[in-house]
Amino acid sequence: MEFTYSDRCNALRQQLTEFMEEHVIPRDRLWHKEVKAGQYPVSFMEDLKALARSQGLWNLFLPSLRPDEPGQGLSNLDYAPLAEIMGRVFWSSEVFNCNAPDTGNMELLHMFATPEQYEAWLKPLLAGDIRSAFCMTEPDVASSDATNIQTSIRRDGDEYVINGRKWFITNAAHPNCKIMIVMGKTDPEAEPHRQQSMVLVPRDTPGMTVVRNINILNHFSPEGHCEIRFENVRVPVENLLGTEGDGFMMAQARLGPGRIHHCMRSIGQTEVAFDLMCDRVRERKTFGRHLAERDTILEWIARSRVSIEQARLLVLKTAWMIDQGGAQSARKEISMIKTLIPQMQCEVTDRAIQAFGAMGLSPDTPLGDIFTWGRALRLIDGPDEVHLRSIGRMELKERGKTLGQSLKYLYSE
Repeated sequence: MEFTYSDRCNALRQQLTEFMEEHVIPRDRLWHKEVKAGQYPVSFMEDLKALARSQGLWNLFLPSLRPDEPGQGLSNLDYAPLAEIMGRVFWSSEVFNCNAPDTGNMELLHMFATPEQYEAWLKPLLAGDIRSAFCMTEPDVASSDATNIQTSIRRDGDEYVINGRKWFITNAAHPNCKIMIVMGKTDPEAEPHRQQSMVLVPRDTPGMTVVRNINILNHFSPEGHCEIRFENVRVPVENLLGTEGDGFMMAQARLGPGRIHHCMRSIGQTEVAFDLMCDRVRERKTFGRHLAERDTILEWIARSRVSIEQARLLVLKTAWMIDQGGAQSARKEISMIKTLIPQMQCEVTDRAIQAFGAMGLSPDTPLGDIFTWGRALRLIDGPDEVHLRSIGRMELKERGKTLGQSLKYLYSE
């Protein structure tokens, strides 16, 4: 296994870091100020996007990118450290057209779109001209099992009619969101993994209503984590993505890379929490001594660094495996990082909050948002328990081939 960053990756890491330091991080306070004032998209986003694209820092995430399409077309392994750098500022991925859920939607369209769908939706997404949403999770069922999806997609002549409710749909409140990929059931009588399909629903289609933008704990996202109601929404049959019954398969193809992208960004967020903690304990005194002089604090720092490094190595291994054999070959590793990284993020950030004292609970630092996002990731793209069950099953299945071989280590006869 080779995790060494390529020369191309190292050059982009340096270029991206410099761009972040010069153009993105200095605008972080302004981003929050404008969003708090109700201005979204923020005033400077399009200028930053144009600048990033002019410097080649664009569409870094899509390995299958063609030469005639804008972007770098990096491997997952080369993209990982870049996503970590972008992750240090929550909103920065949009600057480089690497933001979720557009990345996953672009991958889906890249794999399954017809030529007409490509021209209408993928080209403007690759150009960063529009945003998109992915409508899968539902409030009435346990959506961690996609076979539970209840939204109906019924064929009626030359149209599909969609009825159902979705929620926590990212980007649905973004003014530039123009297309939604909606997952629902086209054949409730089929085999469980062949009941689902996906259709493309333009944002302004009659019958589709954004009910509310849901906070995550107390965290507000201006692009939205929305509840949406579909009431007799009609789209032409040409809006079917892939073929009928492929929805579950396509969801798995989309979620594999999406999960690892979340984990990459989370490591960057955690590094920010770690940096803040280290600076805080070196300048803050209690009872006549700097916090950094206390053994408990040194242990927090040591354990945090160990946890971050372990997490990063497992993410890099997973990225390497996806590059070598596709997401299917790294199913167990994807589930492993999906359970490990959010817990690590919460643990490290919790220590940073504790080091800051009351200030760590205030909106004066990003720690509250970092902790909240780590906690949310324990549910996003599948709860911990589902991934842990998958890991356990895969482990026992592998061990089934060597059943009884551990008995030679027993002392009793």
